[in-house]
Amino acid sequence: MAGDRSRYGLLLSVLGAILLAVSVFLPWYGLSFTASGLAAVQRLGEQFVSQFGNSSLQSYTGALHANLGGLAGQEFTSLSAHQALRNMNLLLLALAGLALLDALIPLARSGSPAPDGGGAALVLLGAIASVCVAYRMVHPPTIAEGALALSLREGAWLALVGSLAILAGGLWPRGAATRSPSEASIERAWSGFSGWTPQA
Repeated sequence: MAGDRSRYGLLLSVLGAILLAVSVFLPWYGLSFTASGLAAVQRLGEQFVSQFGNSSLQSYTGALHANLGGLAGQEFTSLSAHQALRNMNLLLLALAGLALLDALIPLARSGSPAPDGGGAALVLLGAIASVCVAYRMVHPPTIAEGALALSLREGAWLALVGSLAILAGGLWPRGAATRSPSEASIERAWSGFSGWTPQA
């Protein structure tokens, strides 16, 4: 069972890489109008109606402006990382793919109780992905600054969980190497003769 702990770490990294890749196509940001953005839209509408509109259009825009006031802060659409982060989404997909390969290849090898690999490389990939995701959560992209506001959605949180899972899988403690029965019997015989047990 000593080798199982490293397998658990690799499996955790595999799960994290899959979550990170899927999260790129899920909603990261909710898009909503700010109060100042709606006020700017109302001013533009009033200017247009005053120059080109008739009385019926003016009454219609007045009712529309009254309804627009209640839209401030309400999300009307969402953006995925694939839509909002043109360059970083490719980086996150590449990091997820590399982490998936680095964790799956040792797991696919048969005959070894404790698979090799999946340590330092997974820590590096998970750390880079975590920093990128956390940066875009704290500093979202600017879209029509002042008129539109972005709020975090589930895709960003899932990406952070996936990145941290890759990192945790790389940091997962390794179990002690298992000893063969012949090595254990030699050690018991030696301890019986000398009364001293060699250190593992």
